[in-house]
Amino acid sequence: METEQELNAKILKITMVIRDNYPELHHYLNEMPVTIPVDQNPEINVQHLKKYYDSLVAIFRNYVAEHQLNYINQRNAEGHL
Repeated sequence: METEQELNAKILKITMVIRDNYPELHHYLNEMPVTIPVDQNPEINVQHLKKYYDSLVAIFRNYVAEHQLNYINQRNAEGHL
C-alpha cells in the first residue's frame, strides 16, 4: 500500500498535468464530490487519498479519450483519413 506522502505526490503531479495541459478541465476538480467533506472535522487518511487519486485519474483518462475520439471524428469528417 502506498504511503500518504506517495499519494500526495501523485495527486499533486496529476493535478499539475491537468492544470498545465487541460485548463478547461481544471475547474471541475473543485466540484468533485470526493473533495467535499461531509463531517465537521473530516479525517484524511490513505484510503481517502487513494479514492481521490483514482477519481482524478478516471476523470483525466475519460476526458483525454473523449477528446481524442472527437479529434479523430473531426478529421474523418474533413476527409483527412
